[in-house]
Amino acid sequence: MKEFMDDDFLLSNDTAKHLFHDYAAKLPIIDYHCHLSPLEIYEDRRFDSIGDVWFGGRQDDGSYSGDHYKWRLMRSNAMPEKLVTGRDDELARFKGFVDTLSLAAGNPMYHWCHLELKKYFGVSEPLCASNAEEVWDKCNDLLKNDPDMTVRGLIRQSNVAYIGTTDDPVDSLEWHDKIAADPSVDFLVRPSFRPDKAVNINKPGFREYIEELARVTGKESLDSTQDVIDALINRVEYFAAHGCVASDHGLDYVPFRQVPLSVCDEAFHKAMKGESVSIEEAEGYQTALLTELGRAYHKHGIAMELHYSCLRNTNRRMYGSAGPDTGYDAIANNSCGGNLAQFLSELDMTNELPKTIVFSLNPADNEQIGTIIGCFQSDEVPGKIQHGPAWWFNDTKSGMEDQMRSLANLGILGNFIGMLTDSRSFLSYTRHEYFRRIMCNLIGGWVENGEYPDDETALKRIVEGISYYNAKRYFGI
Repeated sequence: MKEFMDDDFLLSNDTAKHLFHDYAAKLPIIDYHCHLSPLEIYEDRRFDSIGDVWFGGRQDDGSYSGDHYKWRLMRSNAMPEKLVTGRDDELARFKGFVDTLSLAAGNPMYHWCHLELKKYFGVSEPLCASNAEEVWDKCNDLLKNDPDMTVRGLIRQSNVAYIGTTDDPVDSLEWHDKIAADPSVDFLVRPSFRPDKAVNINKPGFREYIEELARVTGKESLDSTQDVIDALINRVEYFAAHGCVASDHGLDYVPFRQVPLSVCDEAFHKAMKGESVSIEEAEGYQTALLTELGRAYHKHGIAMELHYSCLRNTNRRMYGSAGPDTGYDAIANNSCGGNLAQFLSELDMTNELPKTIVFSLNPADNEQIGTIIGCFQSDEVPGKIQHGPAWWFNDTKSGMEDQMRSLANLGILGNFIGMLTDSRSFLSYTRHEYFRRIMCNLIGGWVENGEYPDDETALKRIVEGISYYNAKRYFGI
């Protein structure tokens, strides 16, 4: 029996051990998509407790911020909501989570938490009821007193070279400016352009957001679809001037419905008056915006990330009390591969297709994505159109293996740009280690099974590329 999470954790053959320890483990991290706060990076925040880092919860202003992965598990173990997202009794919440985790065999959260405890806090024994309070005290003492346990210290301990935050077009990027001007910050932090609120014409808050976009771009109002496009491109240029190399779109599905701008304007005017907009009307408007944004991204060398097939806010009661991104989303089943292909083809027709990373939350889309991206590659950069890594509900051991197997079957695994955290936690960088172990084990298994040669030069290139160098090249870092 193997020791729990030893140095060869998840590495089941000698080739895998060699590839991970000698190549993958040593390389820096490029975390090109996450939800970390640039303000907290600039201020070099120090956390009050492991509960503060791990759980988050209800904020002073009534909003919610934290790790909805953990919240979902805690609710599944019948923990009361006042402990899941409330902050009145942090020790009780921690103990409740420890009890929950002890039942979560096979869940990646079990591995992630123990990797974090081992790397940052020196806790190597399994977390359980009998040691929960001791671990709580040890972690909190380090967080409060160790000079290397601030936000920047955690980033440095993780060997992070690049952080791509997720930023709204109306953001001033003030904290990014301050980080860039601070010579003590020895890693890159860059904004990523996320225009969802301008694209989502049929969702609450659209009118108010358009008014804010007008204000930020120095306009009294935005009165047409073209006005919105012009305002967004203005902000793309602003972001590009601040070092932005990636955009991100969180879509229910990829729309593609080409209509004249006059038809888009009819939908836009309805939405601005608070009237209902049909699905067809929304798709026409969204297609116009996404197409013009794609062209702008290509012009400025910004990669376009497309995340889709999430069924959001399924629990109406809890959405009403806690809001979005609190653990009530699920996998959707959308048949939008044809739309995706048409969208990419439209941009490709004029040689304005940007580097694009496609993520579907539905793993059933893996093969479809793998075949579509192969239709739009070019000599601009190897793997110009990427099948994004296993994301959200898929960043499990089997989910990562399935995504990489699919990519290997249908494309070139060696050009894959690798993992991201997609996280709000500064401890989540161990997910890159988790991914690298799984990747090395997968490739090592092929070698030991005689499916790929034991070619040291080729294996080093593949493993180091996926771990670091491919993303560095892809984003021009």
